[in-house]
Amino acid sequence: SPRSPSNGSSRTLSAGEMYLFDTGGQYLDGTTDITRTVHWGEPTPLQKEAYTRVLMGNIDLSRLVFPSNTAGGTVESFARRALWDVGLNYGHGTGHGIGNFLSVHEWPVGFQSNNVALEAGMFTSIEPGYYQDGEFGIRIEDVALVVEAQTKKPFLTFEVVSLVPYDRNLIDLSLLSPEQIRYLNSYYERIRAHVGPELRRQRLEEAYEWLQESTQP
Repeated sequence: SPRSPSNGSSRTLSAGEMYLFDTGGQYLDGTTDITRTVHWGEPTPLQKEAYTRVLMGNIDLSRLVFPSNTAGGTVESFARRALWDVGLNYGHGTGHGIGNFLSVHEWPVGFQSNNVALEAGMFTSIEPGYYQDGEFGIRIEDVALVVEAQTKKPFLTFEVVSLVPYDRNLIDLSLLSPEQIRYLNSYYERIRAHVGPELRRQRLEEAYEWLQESTQP
């Protein structure tokens, strides 16, 4: 397939560039589709700002509270707003339904205009990005469950179920609002509580140390 690597196009990664990895697998208790973008060296100001704004969009849509029977297309722009603020955008959908032992991109859930209304119990990806042609690409993709919000009337929100830290090296904290920082910190607490004990159980001490470092407040 065109996605397979070839000797002609393969090259060694360097610490001086962005690396985007889109991962996933089919497991007995669910299907994952998680994308993270990292930089192991010194990111440029544009890379850092673009990454932070993609993260802001991911957070803003993930913590959104919205009425029942809202179509995904109605709330999709929350994932783009932080990019739009500075004249940036991305040219793909913001998310898709995820099927267990089915297609990882499962119709008809998602954020396009022809997707069905969101209902509690649906799984969707939330995956804003930014791509600078020929230079670098950024995408932050999480799997989110539609759940009932803690409101008097029956409203909905998302619960992110993929528990993988974001790259601290690429976050410009000065751009984040206090609410976004609070969201990040509670997400990191959840990662520590759920993933930390499992890494210890498997005696993966190096991974455990990395997790603790990556989920500091």
